[in-house]
Amino acid sequence: MTMNVSIIGSGNLAWHLAPALDNTDFAVKEVYSHNPKNAEALAERLYEGQVKTSLDFSLSKSKIFVICVSDDVIPEIAQQIVLPDDAILIHTSGSQPLSLLGYSPTENIGVFYPLQTFTKSKKVDFSDIPILIESENDFTEKALMTMGKAISKKVLKISSESRKAVHVAAVFASNFTNHMLTLSHEIMRESNLDFDLLKPLIAETVNKGLSIGPERSQTGPAKRGDLEILDKHMEFLKDKEEVAEMYRIISQDIIDRYAPEED
Repeated sequence: MTMNVSIIGSGNLAWHLAPALDNTDFAVKEVYSHNPKNAEALAERLYEGQVKTSLDFSLSKSKIFVICVSDDVIPEIAQQIVLPDDAILIHTSGSQPLSLLGYSPTENIGVFYPLQTFTKSKKVDFSDIPILIESENDFTEKALMTMGKAISKKVLKISSESRKAVHVAAVFASNFTNHMLTLSHEIMRESNLDFDLLKPLIAETVNKGLSIGPERSQTGPAKRGDLEILDKHMEFLKDKEEVAEMYRIISQDIIDRYAPEED
């Protein structure tokens, strides 16, 4: 199955997904963005990518149209886009349902969600990224499954509700973890200490959690129920009220989770 693709959006995901598809039978021929300069920059990364200046794709030779924009813009794009006959329209959101495309001008709608964090400056290997798909009909499912397998070794069919659960779990695993690292970096910097000191610990924490499971990997004063150390840490954070409250809530959750069960 060979199908041309058009990308709507030029953000972090589009920046990586478009070139990945362009090296397969799903060549990206068009890029649309509300910011034409961003569309031009992305099109330059493609073999034959052209910039589209409107959402009128009625004369497009593409078959699959991929919406790679922020969640709140998806409905607007779905209602405004003009598509050729039998086009497939998909969004790439982890948290938004398939039904968000229900008012689009095609019955061939779907979701194509790469389960990964993307930053323009950081290269990714799509072959290791799970692709979660959902579709309205068999024709769309076949196309998305084929497109997914063209760039990834793992493509799964999953419902909107299950994808939402995956996305919530991913926020805890990725976004919240990164925020904790940001706070850690801030504490080290303000204490005139080198953040590199923590890198072996961070690497071991992640590796151990992946190898033996996060529940078995948990250590620290909250896990031990060491209230004296916890109090000292809270005292250290007294000038950072919001961070201190975060420390208290997370520590209490760990205490409650690992407290010995009473007979």
